[in-house]
Amino acid sequence: MVFDVLAASAADPNATVLVDAGTGERYSRGQLEDRVSARAESWRGEPQGGVLPLVVGPTTDSVVDLLSVWRAGLVPAPLNAALAPVERDAARAELMDSPAVPDAHVVLWSSGTSGRPRGVVLGAEAFQSITRGAVSRLGVGSEDVWALTLSPAHVGGLALVMRSIALGGVLITLPDTTSPTLSDALDADELAITRLSLVPIQLRRLLDERGSRRAPGRLRSVLIGGAHAPPSLVEAAVQTGWPIALTYGATEMTSQITTATPEETAAAPGHVGRAMPGVDVRVDADGGVLARGDTVALGRIGATGLESILDADGWYATGDVGALDAQGRLSITGRRIDRIVTGGTTVDAREVEEVLRGLPGVLDAVVVGVPDAEWGERIGAWIVSEPEGGIASWPAALEDACAARLHPAKRPRVWAFGSALPRNANGKVDREAVRARLAESS
Repeated sequence: MVFDVLAASAADPNATVLVDAGTGERYSRGQLEDRVSARAESWRGEPQGGVLPLVVGPTTDSVVDLLSVWRAGLVPAPLNAALAPVERDAARAELMDSPAVPDAHVVLWSSGTSGRPRGVVLGAEAFQSITRGAVSRLGVGSEDVWALTLSPAHVGGLALVMRSIALGGVLITLPDTTSPTLSDALDADELAITRLSLVPIQLRRLLDERGSRRAPGRLRSVLIGGAHAPPSLVEAAVQTGWPIALTYGATEMTSQITTATPEETAAAPGHVGRAMPGVDVRVDADGGVLARGDTVALGRIGATGLESILDADGWYATGDVGALDAQGRLSITGRRIDRIVTGGTTVDAREVEEVLRGLPGVLDAVVVGVPDAEWGERIGAWIVSEPEGGIASWPAALEDACAARLHPAKRPRVWAFGSALPRNANGKVDREAVRARLAESS
């Protein structure tokens, strides 16, 4: 039977659980129950346990839609509103072609940064486990107020919604998730936001928006995940009082695999914390990060049913490369797909990216391998530069700077410049788009 998230909430019927900061509407649990039940009637014609594609965003209507789908006994398959129509159609087609998925709670889509997005089937027990882990690791509870800053089509956004509803906290939806709106909401006493969950680019823009203004004192933690957070960004946030909780996760592990508390991040920002309760993490002989535990997905949707994502011992291979220290704290050093082999030399794209981000005038950078008939691959870099240009206006100057900092095999040979990095609907850098652009420039 599908799990009814709202029915299991710890909130009192008269307690406020949802606030729309754009319209000013406030919903008690009882009022939200009424709206969800009414919306659920529109799904009654669907077969019980069936999978229902649903376009969602970080909005009040989307929260109500998701809760109502569960109430109607259906399995939502949230589609990001930012997806192109052809991408939505492909996802719907995959669901229609697949057989039924028993015991499912939700179908989410992997990011697709290295290939076609796949439907990942997650059970209710996995979300319940990750919620218990957040209580244990970060002390979240019914007194917390969360801003919905991520789409619930993303596992981090959906986990945020379910965590807030389950624990009886307050969920705030905003008119938009731009940095000016979010900054104003954080300062608003009537909203009293205590918790955030952001991807690194959102944190960077928020810090740029606020300048030297410190984090509001009521803010207890800011979960940062979904992509690599450069050390310089984390350091800048910590220095201005932001309680950064670095986290590392995957859709296939229902969001968080490891998480560092704000105190741990401030003391040693080079790691992403220890394994969450109920999760085991290990690093294999080749540096590959593997995880298993209560939060693992039921599988991926395939033509003949659910396809397992686990090896024979129950481990999920994340595709990331990392290391564990003596305290069990994980550091992520790269992704296997980010390894570039040029002229027989293996180069870690993340190492080159960190060097580029440290150069004057460079706001952000992504590095990929560009196919090359002679070398196999050449190093290519897409640079986001400051508005005035700076060093990023002159590839020759960048090459000189890299020559003083990188081995010749690691230096970018192909360049592209833009005001922003191309990203997919989940906010992650679209490396295939970067590679295509650089290939055109080579």
